[in-house]
Amino acid sequence: MKKALEGIRVLDLSRILAGPYIGMLLGDYGAEVIKIEQPISGDGTRKWGPPWVGDQAAYFFSANRNKKSLTLDLKSEAGLKILHQLLESADVLIENFKVGGMAKMGLDYESLKEKYPKLIYVSITGYGQTGPDKDKPGYDAMIQAQGGIMSITGPEDGMPHKVGVAVVDVTTGLYATTAVLAALNHRHSSGQGQHVDVSLLDSQIGWLVNIAQNYLATGQPPGRFGNAHPSLVPYETFETSDGHIVLAIGSDDQFRKFVDMAGRRDLWEDQRFQTNQGRVERRTELLPIIRQLMTTRSSSDWLESCLKINVPAGPINTIDTVLEMPQVKARKMVQTVEHKTAGEIKILGPVPKLSKTPAEVHLPPPALSEHSDEILESLGYTLLEIERLKEEKVI
Repeated sequence: MKKALEGIRVLDLSRILAGPYIGMLLGDYGAEVIKIEQPISGDGTRKWGPPWVGDQAAYFFSANRNKKSLTLDLKSEAGLKILHQLLESADVLIENFKVGGMAKMGLDYESLKEKYPKLIYVSITGYGQTGPDKDKPGYDAMIQAQGGIMSITGPEDGMPHKVGVAVVDVTTGLYATTAVLAALNHRHSSGQGQHVDVSLLDSQIGWLVNIAQNYLATGQPPGRFGNAHPSLVPYETFETSDGHIVLAIGSDDQFRKFVDMAGRRDLWEDQRFQTNQGRVERRTELLPIIRQLMTTRSSSDWLESCLKINVPAGPINTIDTVLEMPQVKARKMVQTVEHKTAGEIKILGPVPKLSKTPAEVHLPPPALSEHSDEILESLGYTLLEIERLKEEKVI
């Protein structure tokens, strides 16, 4: 079956998470992704353990499936020659060096665009290629703090909290991937590549969505609501008689059905609570009643009862529970692949399900330099020349 990005070659010069995530997603869609790493050390996340999978950190495996690994010293003349040979047939280049870092090697977009006019060149940085902060380094946790998400995350009266995964890096990768697909479509009609400039800060601000828009509409900075919703009530975590669940009522009709099922029709008959606006404005009056009500039944009882009347409610699963869910397995979100050094391993699978050109795991995360010989041979290098490059630590 033909893959959506079959025939597209991607050179992934990035490290850690945001940049590698782009390459992984493009690889899921069938692009040939060559991960270019520093000889000997490779991507820093290879050593970000424990935990370990074989001799590699589990972290590395999270963003590097469907890639080939080529080690290359880009500070050497021979290394640069090999990269330029690859650029002759490359469609996309991904880098997350500091602003100006690629220019020192003559590999910035301005230096390459004339020779490789069809190249789509992706730059991932903390703050972007322009603006007063462009030269500052940026990392996920500090961007979560600086970009505002921590100010609205955590208990109402407690300390600001970051999100539990590196969500700024991941969403930056997602934004950049959609930009690459748009640039490929533009190139299809125009024959021209372009520079894709995506920053962690811009990405984090982009997914503030309604929170940012609420501020722009009112001029009032939002506070923290813990697990509650600023615009919907009741929509948060509730304690039950034996645990916790999330109740996510998003309409007046759902509220009516819920209180009917719960034996509190009086809450619906109270006109103050018949509209979401009324419930939001009187959340301090309503929520203590709902919280007390929720403690009268078990989590399973509430979940089964809500399901019967189509009121959104869900359990708070731990990661082990999530990854063992029949639904997750049916969707192939956990897959098993054979790794060169670690043997049979489990990794996450692609998220989108395309009916004609499905995203697939066709390569495990590569061992360091696993494909160097294969790639160099395809460029015309002999075995003797490859051995010499290894001796000179070019690869």
